[in-house]
Amino acid sequence: MREAYFDQLSSLIDDLVAMTHDVRDSIGQASKALLHADVDLAEQVISADAEIDAARQRVEERAFELLALQQPVARDLRMLVAALRMVGELERMGDLSVHVAKVARRRVPEVAVPDELRPTMERMAQVAEQMVGTVAGIIAERDADGAAVLEQADDEMDQLRRSSFRLTLADSWPHGVEPAVDIALLGRYYERIADHAVSLARRVVFLVTGENPSASAE
Repeated sequence: MREAYFDQLSSLIDDLVAMTHDVRDSIGQASKALLHADVDLAEQVISADAEIDAARQRVEERAFELLALQQPVARDLRMLVAALRMVGELERMGDLSVHVAKVARRRVPEVAVPDELRPTMERMAQVAEQMVGTVAGIIAERDADGAAVLEQADDEMDQLRRSSFRLTLADSWPHGVEPAVDIALLGRYYERIADHAVSLARRVVFLVTGENPSASAE
């Protein structure tokens, strides 16, 4: 009986890792749609969000079932509590990738990102996708030390967003208000993806150590 219980806990972590990979793929596809004005790819990202939502529901149902039937304590309880919080963050990251895809779709046949901001936006997209990929490994390996890597990447993301603001707010900005608003929104979407990635890694630290790194970071 206990062996089946531990198998279920392990399977729950596997589901979180798979969901993280799905979110990473969604971010990558949304970014590609954005940078290449690919409306078909944007539509795929928007449609696939339902699968991420369904994955969240499955993980939540299994976690609540284990809480109700097994009455876990200590680390097992931390795992289930962390899993319930992590799936919510993963779903929100999927939603953010949909927001990126919708910006891309709205501007087709034009590319939503002006040429002078393309390198910055490309790097933001790359950092976001890499961070989510790193989170998948951190969750799979219960790698509490890996969170520090994401903190550094998050700092880079913040710098990139500030750089995009400087360009759009400059007197020399030639593209008008709507593109500036798009860039501001895109910067916010990628920044929030990075923030969620850091939060997920911190939850792994809590899972492994029982300590809350968010409290010490504030």
